[in-house]
Amino acid sequence: VQLQASGGGLVQPGGSLRLSCAASGSIALIHAMSWYRQAPGRQRELVAVAFSDGNTDYSDFVKGRFTISTSRVKDKKMVDLQMSGIKPEDSAVYYCNAKRISQDYWGQGTLVTVSS
Repeated sequence: VQLQASGGGLVQPGGSLRLSCAASGSIALIHAMSWYRQAPGRQRELVAVAFSDGNTDYSDFVKGRFTISTSRVKDKKMVDLQMSGIKPEDSAVYYCNAKRISQDYWGQGTLVTVSS
């Protein structure tokens, strides 16, 4: 499984941003796709997860502000993260993740910088 993330950039506080991640390769048995983030000096943390049964879950610090969604585009499985009401503390490198059977796959990360 290969993951390619995109959509990061500079955004003002209160603004919106949409991150996208495309999974390709052996995507048939992916059972969950997630977004994590890692700020400088901090551990990587889960932001949101979308399960193959349609359920989603969010960390408390993004509930009501971020929305995760998945879709299928040709031979790729997409996971998007719609970010709104962005705060300075949302600045981080965002990583997409796919769980397939017992293995984790990671994208390369996309930087989100929140600044006025």
